[in-house]
Amino acid sequence: MAEDHKPEGAGFLQVMGAVFASFFGVRKRSSGERDVGSIRPVHVIVAGVLGAAILVAVVATLVHFITRM
Repeated sequence: MAEDHKPEGAGFLQVMGAVFASFFGVRKRSSGERDVGSIRPVHVIVAGVLGAAILVAVVATLVHFITRM
């Protein structure tokens, strides 16, 4: 009997790395093709919202500290 090997799901860091790269528009074609098979759309949405929240928090904190000087 031949066993079917499903591609392993992407880990948290791989999903966050893909989302981070997409924020800045830098991505190798081979990495994108590899991620298509392993990253689920729900994970991309959650990671995107989390990444956007982190980005907004960092910018707001930076602006807060700059305006308080």
